[in-house]
Amino acid sequence: MATVLVVCPGVHSPRLTESFLAAVALDRLDTMQICVIPGDRQPVYSPLHGLSVLQHRLGAPWAAPPVLFLGFSAGVVSLAAIAPLWQALGGTVLGLIALDGWGVPLSGPFPIHRLSHDHFTDWSSALLDVPLNLLTAAARGDRFYAEPAVAHLELWRSPHTTTGWWHSASGSQVFTTAAACLQALIQTAVAQ
Repeated sequence: MATVLVVCPGVHSPRLTESFLAAVALDRLDTMQICVIPGDRQPVYSPLHGLSVLQHRLGAPWAAPPVLFLGFSAGVVSLAAIAPLWQALGGTVLGLIALDGWGVPLSGPFPIHRLSHDHFTDWSSALLDVPLNLLTAAARGDRFYAEPAVAHLELWRSPHTTTGWWHSASGSQVFTTAAACLQALIQTAVAQ
């Protein structure tokens, strides 16, 4: 069963999401299906909208293929609620990747990765990801922050030219692009 990458963009033109998908070269991952939650008709920050789209496209969570969630900005608000609920309803969640989900606490029994447009956003967002139950919490995931800092939308529009520090959950640090970090995170999740 192929993995589904659920992409929930922010409040912006759909062209920016197309640029993002092309820059990360997700079309080359033939073992993955991509499902974009559209934000041009209903608010992407609404978990009810996102869940409705997923149920329409994938069916019931317990019968759907494994899912990896990837959100940007306001889309992270929606996925923060959808990902744990999807798993609670019997779906398989491989992880959650949040790009500039500043101010959005994230938790769940799956890896959570954050990519940020600057160091402050990375640092302050990490403070919000404290597991509610330390005994059952999933391992914290990887983090990436742009260095030098870039504009908020630049992280989504051009992850292939956004350089910065990737801090893996294992403790290593690598200077690379946001796109390279994302490709590795997605490939690792798909290989699970």
